[in-house]
Amino acid sequence: MHPDTPTGKALIRQLALCDWLDLSRSGLDKLRKKDPTFPKPIKDGPARQAATYYVVAEVEAWLRTKIEARDAV
Repeated sequence: MHPDTPTGKALIRQLALCDWLDLSRSGLDKLRKKDPTFPKPIKDGPARQAATYYVVAEVEAWLRTKIEARDAV
């Protein structure tokens, strides 16, 4: 994800999110299972193969929370 990418209600595809967080898809799945505060995905349809998206603002807020928790120690 680029710094000039609009945020707010913008969506990011799962693969782009993996690139942004430097995780594999299985790593992202493990993170989602391990951390219940991680944002929930949005599916583009009922099919298992449907594209998966995340709300950029929710992911950024989650990251800010993690950074604040780290800095509070």
